[in-house]
Amino acid sequence: MSIVKRYQKNPILTKNDVPYSVATIHNAGVAKYNSKYMMIFRSHLHNGRSILGLAESEDGFNFKVSAKPFMVPSEKAGFKEYEEYGVEDPRLTFIDGEYLITYSAYSRHGVRISLAKTKDFSKVERISLITEADYRNLVIFPEKINGLYARLDRPHSEINPWSIWISYSPDLKYWGESKLIMKPLQYHWDEMKIGPGAPPVKTERGWLSIYHGVFPTMDGCVYRLGTALHDLQDPAKIIGVGDDWILQPEEPYELTGYVHNVVFTCGAVPEEDGTLKIYWGGADTVICVGTAKIDDLIDLCLHNSRPAL
Repeated sequence: MSIVKRYQKNPILTKNDVPYSVATIHNAGVAKYNSKYMMIFRSHLHNGRSILGLAESEDGFNFKVSAKPFMVPSEKAGFKEYEEYGVEDPRLTFIDGEYLITYSAYSRHGVRISLAKTKDFSKVERISLITEADYRNLVIFPEKINGLYARLDRPHSEINPWSIWISYSPDLKYWGESKLIMKPLQYHWDEMKIGPGAPPVKTERGWLSIYHGVFPTMDGCVYRLGTALHDLQDPAKIIGVGDDWILQPEEPYELTGYVHNVVFTCGAVPEEDGTLKIYWGGADTVICVGTAKIDDLIDLCLHNSRPAL
């Protein structure tokens, strides 16, 4: 039985729920704001490029999409050149009284990560492009560690292919002290590439991170979700990585779609009852949600672990 229990009414959002014309709705960052669940999601337009939309919910399951897109490629100098092909895969982190939004910015120069912020989900301010090309899947920890902001990301590299790194910053713009902390494991469910999924969740036993792993098959790649547990004081130190996946494509809306055989998360919300709501894109076409006990996810990392490196 899967650790993650799918919501029985999945998918919770499809393109038919969007009041403007899109081809897909998927890969959503989610956070709580004034007791509501706020979701920023990715949609493909009919030209193949992506924009970001906004939805909100009272219970974390039933969402209503806003009438207009939330973010589209910028016309602002410094951002326009690097967002011309679209903006994708947002993550949300609440810190210092603001919601940080990291997202992939695509252009003829490759893919970079851009940082924006909002206080109320009505106005958005772009801050900076915080990586060079080619980087994806950047998540920021929800509190400073030893006085510094911390992030996980996934650069492209032929030497350490599609591995997870950690970096630190005093101001969110300038990042350094980078370190490789987790690699794909050969002939394992995540052997081809891995990447941060949802921003880490703080627990008494460590920072809980949900990541995606990719396995190549004769019929294409399969995207699954797994867990890792980082030390609270030194998140570069990984306490354990769950050997088993926690979610894989099984339902029709995950097996077939814009990209087949995909579950891909950008957001997870911890609840007071000790559960975690995990949101994922199914086949890059729809948005789904499921719940898991945080203790079960941690136990997987501690008692059924594979090497981080």
